[in-house]
Amino acid sequence: MNLSAIDPILLLASLMVAATPIMLAAIGELVVERAGVLNLGVEGMMITGAVAGFVAATTTGSPWLGFVSAACGGALLSLVFGVLTQFLLSNQVATGLALTLFGLGLSALMGQGYIGIKAPAFHDWHIPLLGDIPVIGPIVFQHDPMVYVGLLIVLGVWAFLKFTQAGLVLRAVGENHDAAHALGYHVRRVRILAILFGGACAGLGGAYLSLVRVPQWTEGMTAGAGWIALAIVVFASWKPERLVLGAYLFGGVTVLQLNLQAAGVAVPVEVLSMSPYLATIAVLVIMSAGRAPGSLGRIFHAAR
Repeated sequence: MNLSAIDPILLLASLMVAATPIMLAAIGELVVERAGVLNLGVEGMMITGAVAGFVAATTTGSPWLGFVSAACGGALLSLVFGVLTQFLLSNQVATGLALTLFGLGLSALMGQGYIGIKAPAFHDWHIPLLGDIPVIGPIVFQHDPMVYVGLLIVLGVWAFLKFTQAGLVLRAVGENHDAAHALGYHVRRVRILAILFGGACAGLGGAYLSLVRVPQWTEGMTAGAGWIALAIVVFASWKPERLVLGAYLFGGVTVLQLNLQAAGVAVPVEVLSMSPYLATIAVLVIMSAGRAPGSLGRIFHAAR
């Protein structure tokens, strides 16, 4: 065992990278749930975004086009969920689970000819002046652009929900869709737009895995990341600022267990691999005391 081989600066920098796909998927799901919809298909939308982004990036040679395609792929899959639950009034839990299974199968089919191919390079940014600050610079200011895009999306969602009229309407729909409908708000329209946004964010999170974190396509590469994103929304009590902390916590434990494995810690590899998920469950049990949106998971009948 050689713990001195673990570089704390590199460990903290890797934390931000490991947290980004979870954070992207979770912030999208947070918006969906604040609108009163429970979409358990995050895993399916992430894996669809991962393969759609990888196919587009390798075909065009542009990772940016890959991320755009991933967002579109995730949004299209979420639209299927939106139509089924908001217009055909199917059960949200069952439909979300079906969406995950469908996404896993669709991604396996789409990615058959891309196994073993390397994704085009997506270079890190070295932000001038800030990137040269000792310790803080390498940890915070020398990452790929999507790390900062993810943080900007979280900041935008926080400001949208807190300061805008549209955010107030979305929260009203999530708290009591019947009252919102009585006031003249278009409940279905608000929820469909929220579902599309959530799908696009999940697609971006999946593409980050296939284009940046592990720059290749592997079947089932999300490995439960969508379920962790769902758990982090609950941990965050449906608040964007707490969601960042939850994503970084999971990312930190993930990176730490990989470093401990490399350092040869005398703990079974299986136990170390389980540790990020065990930590997530423990934190959920201890800290998730927030109240869910009042209409979360409830079917809206416009005729009432």
